Amino acid sequence: MSILLKKLVLVVRTHIDKVSWQFVMLAVLGHLTLTWIMLVLAGEHELTKAQHYIYYYIVTTSTVGYGDFSPTTDLGKWCVALFQIPFGLALFGVFLGKTGQSITQTIKRSMTGENNFSHFEDHIIIFGWHETRTNKIIQHILADNKRLARRILLAVTDDMHHPFHNNPYVDFAKLTSFTDLAELNRVAIGQADKIIVDGTDDNQTFTTSLRVSKLVKPQCHISAYFIDDSKIEMLRDHCKNVECSSSKSAEILVRSMQDPGSSRVQEELLSTLYGDTQFSLVIPDTVSSLTFSAIFHYFKDKHDAIVLGVAHSRIADQLELNPPLGYTVNSGDILHYIAPERVLTDEVDWNNLTS
Repeated sequence: MSILLKKLVLVVRTHIDKVSWQFVMLAVLGHLTLTWIMLVLAGEHELTKAQHYIYYYIVTTSTVGYGDFSPTTDLGKWCVALFQIPFGLALFGVFLGKTGQSITQTIKRSMTGENNFSHFEDHIIIFGWHETRTNKIIQHILADNKRLARRILLAVTDDMHHPFHNNPYVDFAKLTSFTDLAELNRVAIGQADKIIVDGTDDNQTFTTSLRVSKLVKPQCHISAYFIDDSKIEMLRDHCKNVECSSSKSAEILVRSMQDPGSSRVQEELLSTLYGDTQFSLVIPDTVSSLTFSAIFHYFKDKHDAIVLGVAHSRIADQLELNPPLGYTVNSGDILHYIAPERVLTDEVDWNNLTS
């Protein structure tokens, strides 16, 4: 008996899998309409009123049956008993089965990275997976409590499931390639606002950065991590919108040896998890020329922040670190500063600063 029951369930499930949502909705609409016509012909005028019918239909078809509305004519009772409830229950079962199937498929697609994110806008994409480093990257992004609330989309080519499925801020996409245009469109590469490229090796990072740099919107910022500095020079020659970085372990070791405690300073400057951190801020177009002295003293007095320098591009290839106090700063320049938390553009009294 149990074997027959399992086979029956399997057959029903197979048929539900083949049924489309369009068919289910059309069948429900058809059943609802035919039931109404039959009740009208049976003289059930109270049940078929516009303000009553949908409520009556749902309550009766689902067999909840509160009893406040029911057929009163003999023909109406036969219509309900032989057509509305039997066929309605079958449709109700198909509807519930299809709903459960859709929920299961959505969860599965989310875990396996098959979802389509082409509707995303102003999100952060992380290309590449490293068990320890990627986790730290996401921790540091989310620790910046004054950042814009952008979605984080982790894109990988590894055979894996969603590693951050318990984190509501992180989505997951498994791609066949980081350079395939269709796959990049699936993660909305053209609408992304920030991108981190941290490939399996420098070759993947190089080709991915080279590919996506031509597909992003003009204001999108791309950060790429390399082990070999030679790749950085080549990428800079071709992609001016990619900021490249590499491991500075040798420099940190020497600095720590010569100036003890330097590694701790570097750690705090880079981490949003504790201590003061290094941030950047773009001077609005509405602001006229300023002196570095005015900016330096204002940030220290009003925001307890120390301005380190001024850059003239997003990737800071024209960086003036610790410029003289009389140095001229213009709109569009980027301030790099140290502060306990991020200072937003609208938190700065630019009019008072220029006075």
